[in-house]
Amino acid sequence: MRLIFLGTGTSFGVPQVGCSCRTCTSTDPRDKRTRAAVLIEHNGRRLLIDTPPELRIQLIQAGIDQVDAVLLTHDHADHTHGIDDIRAISLRRGAALPIYGPADSLDRLAHRFPYIFDDSIRALPGTTKPEGHGRPLEPGKAITIGDVSVTPIVVPHGSVQVFAYRIGPLAYVTDAKALPADAKTLFRGVKVLVINALFRTEHPTHLSFPEAMAVAAEIGAERTYLTHLTHDNFHADLEAELPRGITPAFDGLTVRID
Repeated sequence: MRLIFLGTGTSFGVPQVGCSCRTCTSTDPRDKRTRAAVLIEHNGRRLLIDTPPELRIQLIQAGIDQVDAVLLTHDHADHTHGIDDIRAISLRRGAALPIYGPADSLDRLAHRFPYIFDDSIRALPGTTKPEGHGRPLEPGKAITIGDVSVTPIVVPHGSVQVFAYRIGPLAYVTDAKALPADAKTLFRGVKVLVINALFRTEHPTHLSFPEAMAVAAEIGAERTYLTHLTHDNFHADLEAELPRGITPAFDGLTVRID
């Protein structure tokens, strides 16, 4: 299995508009963070998690020309408002792209982007449009996409619920404020954990660094990667201060999982 971090930034992205802080003006490419998304490759199948605003750029930079399915964590703008960019994928497939996720998020996206999800809305002759089919997932119930087992797991994100995912030996958690006991149980045994960490201080809707590291210790993955990072985190400094086995992810990082 191969995990590609397409984007590792928070909703503002890094650099942040109008900011001249040390991180936003850094020349280290690891400090340039687009909004959070990953691509998972396994036995020729490619699963995309989330469709952030920079999706087109992310796919081009990663050399990705086809995707077999999309998994959505939730419908907040920084995770979905690049969904129009699936047009190139659905056109190449010659068929609608299956888009899995929470039922309520898929409903809201169908109202926001009806031309993507409504088959009765057809492109004018000589034009094209993105095509997706929403497929609601049941929390805790595994499905198989190709030969990849995918389990959606509910985690709290402030006042809303979002999906984390267990995909074989990988756990992917973004925009979580906490991990309930049942989620930790379902994640036990994974080799790689990807988890959001926003600030060093507590935040009402996201895990802080101390909270994320405590969760990582409970799950016990061989490797943990932090994502959804803000411009408060200069990559080299953060990498140096984190304990062994926990690493800040960065855009373009590729991880192989046996």
